[in-house]
This record gives sequence, C-alpha cells and structure tokens, in this order.
Amino acid sequence: MARYADVIAEKTGLGGAWIGVVLVAIATSLPEVFTGIGSVTLADAPDLTVGNVFGANTFNLFNLALLDMAYRQGPLLTAAGAGHLLTAALGLILIAFAAACLLVSGAVSLPAIGWVGLYTPVIFLLYLLMARMIFDHERRQRAQASNVEAVLQYQHVSLRLAYLRYGLAAIFIVGAGVWLALVGEEIAETTGLGRSFVGSLFLGFSTTLPEITVSFSALRIGAVDICVANMLGSNLFNMTIIGIDDVFYAKRPILDAVSQNHILTALVVLLMTGIVIVGLVSRPRRKTWLGAAWHSLALIAVFLVGAYANFVTT
Repeated sequence: MARYADVIAEKTGLGGAWIGVVLVAIATSLPEVFTGIGSVTLADAPDLTVGNVFGANTFNLFNLALLDMAYRQGPLLTAAGAGHLLTAALGLILIAFAAACLLVSGAVSLPAIGWVGLYTPVIFLLYLLMARMIFDHERRQRAQASNVEAVLQYQHVSLRLAYLRYGLAAIFIVGAGVWLALVGEEIAETTGLGRSFVGSLFLGFSTTLPEITVSFSALRIGAVDICVANMLGSNLFNMTIIGIDDVFYAKRPILDAVSQNHILTALVVLLMTGIVIVGLVSRPRRKTWLGAAWHSLALIAVFLVGAYANFVTT
C-alpha cells in the first residue's frame, strides 16, 4: 500500500516530505485506524485503541533509531532535511494536547457533544491546520529547489493502476485491523497482562509494521526525507485516531473510559519526540562507536525503560 501511495504522490506532483508526512503516513497508519475502530465496536475495549495509538508512536520513534543504525552515510537525522523539525514540533504539540486531555479526564468529565468529547473536533482541526502548515512549508522548499530530481520513479505504473492497487491494499488492511483488535482483546484476557499494556506493546508493534517497512524501503533507495517524514507524520496522524475512535465509541467520551496508565506511555512519546527534535537541531556529524548517533541510543534507552515501566504498572 505504501508503495502505491508513493506512486500516486509522485504522479500528482507532491514533494518528498509531503509524501511521507501525509499521504504515506496516513496510508501506513490505516492498521491503527481500523484496529481502533474494531477495538471500540467489536471488542468494546477502548483501552486497546488508546494504548495502541501511544504505543505505535513509541515504536515509530524507536524505529527511527533502528533506521539510523542501518544508514551508513552518517547520522540519519543529519542527512534529513531541516523541514522535519517543523513536523516533529507540531507532533509534540498535538501529542501533548491529547495527553493533557487524558490526564484531566481522570479527574473531571470534559465537555462533550453527545457522546463525543469536545477535544475530538479540536484534535481534527489542529491536525488539518498542522498539515496545511507542513504543506505550505514544503511548497516553499520546492520553489527554492525546483531543479531537484525526484527520488522515486514509477514511469511503468499508470495512475489508474496505482489507485486500483492502493484501494485493494486498503481493503486487506481494514480486514486485518478489525481482526487484530479481537486478537488483542483475547491476548489481554488470556495472559492477564491488561489492555493498556497489550495495546501499547503488542498492537503497537504489529500496527507499525507498514511504517517500518516503507521507511526501510525508502532508506534503501536513498529517499531519506520520505523515510523520516513517514515516521514523524504517522505520529502526527495517530493522534486523530483518538478522535475517530471517540466518534465510533457511542457509550461516552473515549478518554473517560480508559485507564490513566496510558499517561505513562504518552510521556514516553513526548520525551522521545523531544530527543528527535534535539537531534534535528544539533545535527551531529558522526555516530558513536556503537554504530548509532547519540540521540538514537537515547531513543532506545527511553523506549526500553518506558516498556518496562508500563509492564510493572499494569
């Protein structure tokens, strides 16, 4: 699916960063979307979907560290364009807003429109505004470097065929996402690990497989910007999944129905995003002797500590 999203983006003239942040990120985040819908409608397990969203974000940032280790031409974030700093910063804001709403909902009931929390339309609006900001920034960048050749070439694939195969892949992802929610619910009940832990770790890993696949593929062909933008863009889009699931969860606002344990995972995401921002600003010239930049080692360490803390508090 990610491949044909790239085909569509290339043939419609969109830039590399925009491909990764919006088109590819949304495409590869469909497992999180439909796993979430399945969790709240079929499994009646809102904890699974909220845990999956924040857990997927930690895995995406952890995957950035793995991609850095696989990149042989120096630190990955140093090779990436400076525009990713905007995406990371906007992602930090949106994730912090969702985490704050989760924290407050544990003490008081937040305003709602019917069964939908008032934070849901705010999340949607913020995402659209942020996507527009990224698009405008990318358009200015393209105007300044209009002679740069496209990284990906799909002359042998027609746009009509790309749309068709993109749609077929989407159908399979929808079915797999709904099935995965039921499997996650069964794992949580059978093992006794808890829905927040299972959602954050098991589902978070499973549903980020498309992101890591397309990013490693982009890295192999030298499309560093698509590689990085896909991960950061997925984290940005994943916050809208909370709003999508809130609409489908017809009992009450979804953040009122989930465990406060997810705040821990959200804090881990915020800390890891901050580390990525520092890496994009500092742009180290070389890696450590372990084969990764210092910020990648910090991402791995925070991820492991966060996973352990999530386990012991479940």
